[in-house]
Amino acid sequence: MPLTRIQSLGITDGTIVNADINASAAIAGTKLSGAGKVLQVITATDSTQRSTTSSSFVTASNTLSVSITPSSASNKVFITVTGNLYIDIAGGYALATIYRNSTNLGSADGMACVYSSSTSLPIGSMSMSVLDSPNTTSSITYQVYVRKNANPSTVYMQEPAGKSSITCFEIAA
Repeated sequence: MPLTRIQSLGITDGTIVNADINASAAIAGTKLSGAGKVLQVITATDSTQRSTTSSSFVTASNTLSVSITPSSASNKVFITVTGNLYIDIAGGYALATIYRNSTNLGSADGMACVYSSSTSLPIGSMSMSVLDSPNTTSSITYQVYVRKNANPSTVYMQEPAGKSSITCFEIAA
């Protein structure tokens, strides 16, 4: 039986559709482009309980901090924080926010708040996220800051058995 040779006539642009691609096909990340692509992810965690008696925002933890260097000044950075807060006085508020270097990305009252209606130390979620436009290709640091609103009181971040985290995603513009 003679062998038949198949000639490659080439594939013209636009002739391959999604249905022609095997579900397990791997596509190199370098072939993906465009706005919305995640370029880098950096995360930090802290499992140590922290506290403050400050009524001004102070760093919650030097370890709950992430430095990132955007590859383009037009790219965005999405920051997300999880953990918990509580305060030791009835009628008090524990407040948290995210700073970019020395800039508060939230309001004067922060982005997360836990209110105590009793002295039973209610634990509340410290869940914050923000899409930042840092407009730089220099290294920047994102860090969690906390404060209280009542005197005398103490704000606690992180229950003894838990963990807080901060994660930054650089997003292509």
